Amino acid sequence: MPQPEKPAFKAVVFDLDGTLLNTLDDLTDAANTVLAMRGFPARTKDEMRFFVGDGIAMLCRRILPEAAVSDEAVAACVADFRTVYGKIWNAKTRPYDGICEMLGELSRMGLMLAILSNKPDANTKETVAYFFPDTGWKMVLGEREGTPKKPHPAGAVEIAQALGISPSQTLYLGDTSIDMKTARAAGMHPVGALWGFRPESELVASGAADLARTPSDVIAIAKK
Repeated sequence: MPQPEKPAFKAVVFDLDGTLLNTLDDLTDAANTVLAMRGFPARTKDEMRFFVGDGIAMLCRRILPEAAVSDEAVAACVADFRTVYGKIWNAKTRPYDGICEMLGELSRMGLMLAILSNKPDANTKETVAYFFPDTGWKMVLGEREGTPKKPHPAGAVEIAQALGISPSQTLYLGDTSIDMKTARAAGMHPVGALWGFRPESELVASGAADLARTPSDVIAIAKK
């Protein structure tokens, strides 16, 4: 019996850090400033690749030395990180090569574009407006009080509903297991960005249906 055809993609949901933007330098600098304020050793960029992605509170819990972790210490770290990162968030951060061209082509193809990040919502919106002012985003969501953060699918499902489409008509591009799990849970098509923060093995193990080695690969996948 022939299989029913997969619905054509009508939208692409993107993660932000490690997918559209290389934010690793600014995140590492902010983290190390916060650690230095407390007399703790610095973290490397390679360590930070695996610390980010779950929101600021989890990032602070991970960067602190194990013996120094407590709810109070994490809360203080979060407050300081927000202040420090708020001053340098665009110092070294840049879109990855080919990202702007990819976004332009996907728009020309008629696909609706949206962002779902675990960065705080206000910071997510500010960052997107700064780096991609000419992209016609249909929706930009960050971490919000009252809405579970990724990998819970609530935000992804909310985007599909707002755009008036089925999750199965949505391609989801991200660079971590969190993103792949989010897409799977929401019923979207998970695509792993291999230029991001995490290795190919993580993306495959967490359910990537396709892998993109370059942003141009995303265009080809969207045309399938």
